[in-house]
Amino acid sequence: MSESVASGVPGISVASAFAGMRSVTPVRFRAGCPDCRGAFELTASALRLAIGASSSTTFYSFTCPDCGAAVRKPAGERIVELLTGGGVRTLRLHTP
Repeated sequence: MSESVASGVPGISVASAFAGMRSVTPVRFRAGCPDCRGAFELTASALRLAIGASSSTTFYSFTCPDCGAAVRKPAGERIVELLTGGGVRTLRLHTP
């Protein structure tokens, strides 16, 4: 893209707008396994969030990197906010 002019104000090029940016460190979430009691950090890609019609059908899940167990934990409003803000893939559950 090139510079643009709007209302007499010169724009900036895309290259100059991004010139000072550095790479971003991926968000990491602390989690624990109820089976093996392991504590670890997971990236957003290792987690899945399912949002249902009620608090009992809203949860996040992951596979324990220590023992391989499938873990599913309830997700309240604050957890949903943190996970979605951190880039965790979200599935919205529909009820018939």
